[in-house]
Amino acid sequence: MPLTLQQYAAYLDSRNLVWPAPPAVRLPKAKPYLVRLPQVRAVLWSVYGVLLRISGGELVFEHPEKFVMDIALDKTVQEFKMWGAMSRKPGQPAEYMGEIYRRVLADLRMAPSPKEKHPEIMTEKIWEAVLKKLQQKDYKYDAAMYGSLPELSQKIAYFFHASLQGTACYDGAAAALEHVQQLGLPQGVLADTQCFSFVQLQRGLTQQHAGLALDTLLPRTLRCVSHEVGGRKPSERLYKQCLTQLASLGIAPAQVLHVGARLEQDLAPAKKVGMRTALFAGDKESLQARPEQLKDPATRPDVMMTELSQIAEVVGT
Repeated sequence: MPLTLQQYAAYLDSRNLVWPAPPAVRLPKAKPYLVRLPQVRAVLWSVYGVLLRISGGELVFEHPEKFVMDIALDKTVQEFKMWGAMSRKPGQPAEYMGEIYRRVLADLRMAPSPKEKHPEIMTEKIWEAVLKKLQQKDYKYDAAMYGSLPELSQKIAYFFHASLQGTACYDGAAAALEHVQQLGLPQGVLADTQCFSFVQLQRGLTQQHAGLALDTLLPRTLRCVSHEVGGRKPSERLYKQCLTQLASLGIAPAQVLHVGARLEQDLAPAKKVGMRTALFAGDKESLQARPEQLKDPATRPDVMMTELSQIAEVVGT
């Protein structure tokens, strides 16, 4: 049987490969504003920038620093033995893979999306298109290990992004999720994600609490994520899907707390559909909040947390 994505990540861990280090937390100049919200019956978390810290503050398809991008591309070409099916021209493998990758990415960005104003690009689709180009030049891979072409594409996406941006959970992430669970409140995810995001999150939580099961803390039925919906924040479809799922539990919009690090992208659309909002202002890398937005009723959050542990002071009776 081919490895699952989770098993593949564990296999890579067993090889003690060198990955980019997760970024150090840079504390912003912010004071928490905490009030008890007893009416809240469900909590929805963002992933990158709230539960997971990541270099640059959010997941990117292209690293702004060329040498980092080139290293990630070169490692990917070597790991999956792609060079034999690539153009034999003078230069480095990263240079030619970069041309292919960026061409495919540009095509996906220009693809029409009539039902979505904020379409999400699925990173595994980039690599699936790259692989199809390589297969025209006789590219072969170990299907017994990697699975079908779509399954291989997900594993390449995981490897490439792990080589591009380091990730780790913010301090207290596991404890914050466990606290909400212990209160008996449903909690889930409302976030921009990719196919490997929950693998990264599980690895980060395990480092804080061995044996912690992500599916128990954040059930799949309460995950409203961009790579499945096809729209990224501030997509209305993403938020409305969450509200539909919560309505089936008898939970109204005003009883939902959304925790995000970006006022305009995360919290303003949440407020627009009637949710309560909490700004996580614990890291300069991910925090996107201007002073005027903190004063504007359309974007002003109900609470502002500088540590994830402060969720205990916001939800519950």
